[in-house]
This record gives sequence, structure tokens and C-alpha cells, in this order.
Amino acid sequence: MTGRERFLTGYSGALTAVAAIAVLAGFAPSRNGSFDRLKVQRIDVVEPDGTLRMVISDHAQLPGMIVKGKESAMPRPQAGMLFYDDEGTENGGLIFGGRKNEKGEVVDSGGSLSFDKYGANQIVQLIGVDDKEDRFAGLAVVDSPTGSDTRRRAWVGRRDDGSASVELRDGDGRKRLVLSVGATGEASLSFLDATGKVVRKITPEATGEAR
Repeated sequence: MTGRERFLTGYSGALTAVAAIAVLAGFAPSRNGSFDRLKVQRIDVVEPDGTLRMVISDHAQLPGMIVKGKESAMPRPQAGMLFYDDEGTENGGLIFGGRKNEKGEVVDSGGSLSFDKYGANQIVQLIGVDDKEDRFAGLAVVDSPTGSDTRRRAWVGRRDDGSASVELRDGDGRKRLVLSVGATGEASLSFLDATGKVVRKITPEATGEAR
């Protein structure tokens, strides 16, 4: 190798080294950062060991049901934020959506904020839905004894017929007491037996007997 060749080889190597340093310095990941705007489809928040704790996602990237880090398919027409416990199992979330189908009907319109019991389903849910099938909004308190078994115990909100109501249920999820005010102002307090039959209804005009 001539002196000129050795010089060119050394010069080329030096340029390569400088370029590599510049690239690494410019694109090396930082532990802290500040952004005016961030545009993403999905953000995964994880623990140092990689355990998933929260997902913020659009509709396309929203995951299915994840239990202890393993995902199974679950159709979800919304976008939102999902929460996971220390073991990487979903335990609540904030979801929202709304669109029109090919017929021009409003579908999947509304939002829900829920929290789950460990190893089971929801125990509290704040929800509002208003589309072609359902129109209600309120707070639900639920018993989830095991697995997917759920029994609503209390409801405070607006029902599909436009009435505002407070519903209390027994341990088996059977409605036993309903305080209701209709859309036009009629008020009542109803007591129900285990079969769902009204055994007593109190209204401003009634004497207290079932009717």
C-alpha cells in the first residue's frame, strides 16, 4: 500500500468515526425529554421489568383482553386508556367512541370509566351511552364474586325512558327498591319482591299500596 493509499484509508476511517459519533449523539435515547406536541397511535407504560401497566391508544391499536401479560382477542370499537395491575392484568379503563354506520345511524356512541376487582370484573363504572340502541347515563356499583360473574347492586342515573332513578338490588342482582322521577316530573318509590313484582309503591297521590 502506497503512502497516498494509507492516507486515504486513514482519512476515510476518521470520517466514518466522526459520522458515527454524530449519529449516536443525536439519536441516543434520553431518560428525560420535553415536547410541544407528540403524535402517536399508541403508548405503552411499563415497569422496569417490562410489565404492562397502562395503554393509551387509538381504536386500531387498542389491545384485546390481557391477563398476566397474555393477550386474547376482544372486539372493541372504541379508543381510550386501559389500566393493568401489578401482574399485567387489565383492571379497568377509560374508553370512548361514536360513529355512524352505513345507514347513517349513530352507533357505539358514549364513554365509560371503570375499575375492576382483582381477578374479576368491574366493581364500579361511570358510563354514558346515547346511540340508536341505548340512551342512558349514570354510576353503577357491581359485585363481582368470581371470574366473569357480575351482579349490579346499585345504579344512580338516567334510564332509557328519560327518567332519573336510584335502583338498589340484593346480593343476587335482583331489583328490590327503586326511587324514580319521570321525564315529566312524576315521582315514586317502589318496593319489589324476589320475582321482580312491585309489592308496594309510594307516590305523592297514592296511599302506599301496589298499583
